[in-house]
Amino acid sequence: MPHLKAVATELKTTNKTMKQIPWWTPQIGDQEPVLVAQVLQSNFINDGEVTEQFEREIARLVGARHAVAVTSGTAALYLSLKALGIGHNDEVIVPDITFIATANAVTMTGARAVLADVDPQTLALAPEACERAITSRTKAIVPVHVSGRAGTIREIVKLAESHGLPIVEDAAEALLSRDNQQYLGTIGKMGCFSFSPNKSITTGQGGMIVTNDNEVHSQLRKLKDQGRPVRGTGGADVHESIGFNFKFTNIQAALGLCQLKYLPERVRRQRRIYDIYREELQAIPEITLMEVNTAEGECPQWTDALVERRDELSKFFDGRGIGYRKFWFPLHTQAPYRLPDSDYPNSTRLWPRAIWFASAFQLTDEDVRLVCRGLREFYQS
Repeated sequence: MPHLKAVATELKTTNKTMKQIPWWTPQIGDQEPVLVAQVLQSNFINDGEVTEQFEREIARLVGARHAVAVTSGTAALYLSLKALGIGHNDEVIVPDITFIATANAVTMTGARAVLADVDPQTLALAPEACERAITSRTKAIVPVHVSGRAGTIREIVKLAESHGLPIVEDAAEALLSRDNQQYLGTIGKMGCFSFSPNKSITTGQGGMIVTNDNEVHSQLRKLKDQGRPVRGTGGADVHESIGFNFKFTNIQAALGLCQLKYLPERVRRQRRIYDIYREELQAIPEITLMEVNTAEGECPQWTDALVERRDELSKFFDGRGIGYRKFWFPLHTQAPYRLPDSDYPNSTRLWPRAIWFASAFQLTDEDVRLVCRGLREFYQS
């Protein structure tokens, strides 16, 4: 396993040397160019055998029967909903706090994204709010594993089963995160992962759908490749149904296969980083670290917290070269999905306090402790 070099750098200022702590940064190793070059030399750069190998590896890692590689996490969600036959006049429930892609994927199908408030302890879909949102038009529920947490998934599963609704897990931030020894993304009918640059492994852009359902898998294969049930020739192929072009290239898959070699160490570091924050920050009453059960297998994609005076803290971090990221605006505040704040009391109240601390897996223990010293300085001043 290659040594993960710290990416914190030093910035010379007029008064002092200041260490730069990144919020996140991707890392490409020495082997990616080699395997990509092999794909280029093969002269088959489209979705092919290398992509299929990557799919098999992801399925094996999470214990799923099938995995289907597509162009993005958003595409993964969209195709999953399409495979369930969801379209116009249907409704799909999504949490109010998530990246807007979750709702946009619903909109792409022609269905309506119905927003439900979040659980204040986990920022995941609140079961009681989800149940209130269910109507005769509801066709699926899309819980989101925010920062890699299982959140309320078990309660949502029970609720969905009681109403006969399928679950599509948005597990974009949860690769190799577990709940009760089961990998997130394998609990619902389908699970969707993302390989964008701010994830544990990256292929530039890309996504993966995992499922244990043979019929769903067959539908996904056709939907991603112009209605063809198997990889075609581009000529005299049988197209069994309407499909699209969401193919994942061998070039991307080559990157992904190399990135998988680093994944165990990256996951270990992400858990270690969270554990240091938990140890160092527990005595600061102005900070509520969102709970991640690392001992039982949850893996934080990023370490997040609810903090007092978040915007002031952001300026403090900026002045000291410490990376962070503020949480997404609640979906009900965004123009395409705008609704009254009063309908979403938890997300409205919590969003102004929500922040991701520096979480890059390349950070050393001392880098994380430096962030914690900064937090103590800010709240004790």
